[in-house]
Amino acid sequence: MKRYFISYALLLIACVVAPQAALSQDPSQLTLDRIYASTDFLEGSFDLARWLSDGSGYATLEPSFRVRGGDDIVRYDPETGYREVMVPARRLVPVGRFRPLAVSDYEWSADGRKLLIFTNTRRVWRDETRGDYWVLDLDTWNLRRLGGDFDEARLMFAKFSPDASRVGYVYYNNIYVEDIASGEITQLTHDGAEKLINGTSDWVYEEEFDLRDCFRWSPDGKHIAYWQFDSEGVDEFYLINNTDSLYPKITTIPYPKAGTTNSAVRVGVLSASGGPTRWIEIEGDPRDNYIPRMEWAANSDELIIQRMNRLQNTNHLLLADAKTGAVREILTETDQAWLDVVDDLVWLDDGEHFTWVSERDGWRHLYVGSRSGGRLQLATPGEFDVDSVAHVDERTGWVYYIASPENPTQRYLYRQRLDGSGRPERLSPVDQPGTHGYRISADGLWAFHTYSRFGVPPVTELVRLPGHEVDRTLVANAELRQTVEGLGRGEARFFRVGIGGGIELDGYEMRPPDFDPSKKYPVLFYVYGEPWGQTARDTWGGLRYLWHLMLTQKGYIVISVDNRGTPSPRGRDWRKVVYKKIGIIASSDQSAAARAIGRWPYVDEERIGIWGWSGGGSQTLNVMFRYPDVYDTGMAVAPVPDIRLYDTIYQERYSGLPEGRGDAYDQNSPVTFAHRLEGNLLIVHGTGDDNVHYQGTERLINALIAAGKQFTVMPYPNRSHGIREGRGTTLHVYTLLTSYLMENMPPGPRGH
Repeated sequence: MKRYFISYALLLIACVVAPQAALSQDPSQLTLDRIYASTDFLEGSFDLARWLSDGSGYATLEPSFRVRGGDDIVRYDPETGYREVMVPARRLVPVGRFRPLAVSDYEWSADGRKLLIFTNTRRVWRDETRGDYWVLDLDTWNLRRLGGDFDEARLMFAKFSPDASRVGYVYYNNIYVEDIASGEITQLTHDGAEKLINGTSDWVYEEEFDLRDCFRWSPDGKHIAYWQFDSEGVDEFYLINNTDSLYPKITTIPYPKAGTTNSAVRVGVLSASGGPTRWIEIEGDPRDNYIPRMEWAANSDELIIQRMNRLQNTNHLLLADAKTGAVREILTETDQAWLDVVDDLVWLDDGEHFTWVSERDGWRHLYVGSRSGGRLQLATPGEFDVDSVAHVDERTGWVYYIASPENPTQRYLYRQRLDGSGRPERLSPVDQPGTHGYRISADGLWAFHTYSRFGVPPVTELVRLPGHEVDRTLVANAELRQTVEGLGRGEARFFRVGIGGGIELDGYEMRPPDFDPSKKYPVLFYVYGEPWGQTARDTWGGLRYLWHLMLTQKGYIVISVDNRGTPSPRGRDWRKVVYKKIGIIASSDQSAAARAIGRWPYVDEERIGIWGWSGGGSQTLNVMFRYPDVYDTGMAVAPVPDIRLYDTIYQERYSGLPEGRGDAYDQNSPVTFAHRLEGNLLIVHGTGDDNVHYQGTERLINALIAAGKQFTVMPYPNRSHGIREGRGTTLHVYTLLTSYLMENMPPGPRGH
């Protein structure tokens, strides 16, 4: 008989279970403390390295030997390995202070003689995009904070003008330009307010279009083009903080839920010295069309703009006259399901041609289009997907891209002639299966190459292209690799499982270290299942991998399977068959895979569990409610139980517009089927989640109560979508998940 638990009763037991009292003395064994509260698994990266625009090499931050707690900015010549300290840490100590600036990010001027430093950062929703900016003049070593007497840590997206004489930035939803030499500040927009946003974006554009920095210098530095968001009329969502003061504090967010009113968005151009804005004349209701991308069109006279309709199945590529505001369309992309924004537009032939990514032939490919319009030329022919474009080298006529034609769980670097002639050349070594990532220098001769495998932490190297010769190792992660290699691990393998109709799904399996095929083991599935995430990847999985590995040490098999609709490089139809059916198809595919795996001789089909976060939390609910005979236990973290409660851009892209009772929103929402729950269910959610609102979990709680179903829920007060704020929170979350799983679906094998 299955066991049931009601909301808060179990929590007093599960959540007060102390984490492991001490770190394991056996280096082969994992504990929650070791994973989440020790330094055993610190991972190095090369994220703050920058290729220099003059082609002289790359710069990066390195700990200073002379200034305690400071970083030097050093330059390396990739050809010779010569190291030069460009900016010693002592030059980053402001007058009147004793410590150097903590560099969160930096940008060089085009001539390399000035440095823009981002520090003292603050998080705005997902990312730290607000803080202080300082300019360092390498000729005089003058270091000055931008913004005059503006409030601390309030500047956003500062960037040099092309001639590096000025810096533009956003301050309280207005755009400013500051002269570096004199410190004179010119306010360019004056109407910025809480609901009228200039130069940055509203919540939903930031979350779903990854659009935050919303102004652009013209190449000649005379003008600035920018987005303006008017959120007046957008319904507001209230986040209630009950924990930080005597009375609740309320944060108000203009948040457009599916089918409701969006911000009105437009693009304007103004003089960098001040004056009126010339608005671009884009057709259609600005609340029912999107402008997800805008840049200067390889000159200072025109802008290139992507305008998508509300359903996001048509993308109009527009050229806009910066002086008159007039536009002309040079390309229209359509799809019966949805389209993704194109981030790989690169100008060629002095602006006469450009690169474009499309799925028009059933695969995601790179094309070359003309400024004058007309037919696109295919640059990467073949029955495979271009995962991303790494570099376009117009000088030599090559495009470098990431793909994996034979194995969708992996990623490799290829190159192909821009005119589409010849055959693709794989540059990633054939003896290194797994996942390869590249940041290629402007001249295309060098790259930072990062390589990892499932269960193998990444290594970053400097490689010479196109031969892929390794020049030197930049980040070895040797200690981390040694620690991971010393862990007790069973076999991990990738597989394909048939679910009928000729459909096979990719997955991975992690077995216990002492696995005995003659016995039957419980299985925990890890799921995401939506168009923004692929889980079956041959790549290092970080702390989540280590937690899964810890569960295998306790006696679980851990499996993850990618259903149709996930962003696997298996063609357009694979990804978009789920249009208006994400909840239906994802849960059907996942449950069919679970049934098939349940027939494996060493799987205990009576002990099958599933867990996921965000979209994975939603799919956990979907399978638990729709296929209650398959799953014993589910753990849903930060789920969307009712997709009507999620935002316009994401939800309407995949589900269309809400139409009423019985529509796609009803049929794809887990809450509709909550009355079918039979197994053990844990729901975890942050009450301060600005992305996936706790409101949805509360609606689900009501539905389960009305249906007489017992379940467990854990609210984390005032935590956001990642449930990571506050001391000890991450450790607490995974202690809870581990305890709940072990209590309700005991680990370890059983005999046949």
